Amino acid sequence: MTALRERETEAREWMDDPACDLRLLENTYRQFRVVNRALAGWGGIYRRRIRPLLSAERPFRLLDIGSGGGDVARALAGWARRDGVRLEVTATDPDPRAHDFASRTPDPDVVLLAESTSELVARGERFDLAVSNHVLHHLDDELPGFLADSEALAPRALHNDIRRSRAALALYTIATRPIASRSFLYDDGRLSIRRSYTADELRAVAPGGWRVEPAEPFRLLLLRGMGEA
Repeated sequence: MTALRERETEAREWMDDPACDLRLLENTYRQFRVVNRALAGWGGIYRRRIRPLLSAERPFRLLDIGSGGGDVARALAGWARRDGVRLEVTATDPDPRAHDFASRTPDPDVVLLAESTSELVARGERFDLAVSNHVLHHLDDELPGFLADSEALAPRALHNDIRRSRAALALYTIATRPIASRSFLYDDGRLSIRRSYTADELRAVAPGGWRVEPAEPFRLLLLRGMGEA
């Protein structure tokens, strides 16, 4: 097993291939809901960092960038409804396959777009908070532009991703091997861990005004305009 001393920057995930198997891709989107609920920590992020910003009187606009199958956007909207606070979620993903899949599970408080952040910036869109899940590790030279767009779109940002480690790779391999043939979750997930940043690596490339916080299990939060949890 690789020592993971250096971040993988050459290999690309199957699901990023426009010609990949659509059945396996959609199975991957379905499985993301389970994986994100179990490992991505959005329940705690919502309670500690997003819920305190919300109220029952004033609508709060949240942008989910690279929203994939839409499970994180729907989860955030659902928790806000449960708490009786006003959260308007816009979930955008420029991949038409993701947009088509997410559109099959509508939510009254989630608007789905198939647009890039640069298109939203050009249109003059503004939100109260920009978030993303598992987007940062896809970015190499594109990272500065992504963060610049995030700053242009919202005064606050919270980008949630994987923290690269040998333990994370070993545990993920064991947990997902039984479903390796049913989706891209096994191969792409392992590559995602190899492509993800350590805390020091992300701090080294993050512009001024951004803060990196490690979180469990095997997570990194890249934050701007957000107070301590």
